[in-house]
Amino acid sequence: MGVQVSAIMLGVEDLARSKAFYGEGLGCAIDQDYPNFVKFTLGDGSSSLALYEREAAAQDAGVPSEGSGFRGVSFHYIVASKEAVDEVMAQAVAAGAGVVKAEEGAQWGYFGYFSDPDGYLWKVASGS
Repeated sequence: MGVQVSAIMLGVEDLARSKAFYGEGLGCAIDQDYPNFVKFTLGDGSSSLALYEREAAAQDAGVPSEGSGFRGVSFHYIVASKEAVDEVMAQAVAAGAGVVKAEEGAQWGYFGYFSDPDGYLWKVASGS
């Protein structure tokens, strides 16, 4: 059996804030909405993004919730064009994201990074 990502779960400090960021700000469709858990359908519906209160998520996994800074992971959103990178970055900033690395050209294309309200990194990139 090969590895597949069906859902990504993020432990967040403020569930309402993150729900608004991903739902209203980035336009992700809410699939499930509970008091301590929200799940969004992503893209073509083959994967989802779940938000869970950070303390509860750590407790669920049986690990401490302490920690900050670079988490050793970033999410990559590959789009069709340089203009689409700029549009997604602008939409994220309008929704409350912080620009971590402004859009710039690279040998292979064009990209930028933003962080969500909990500091999770998102790279938006295009090969053209």
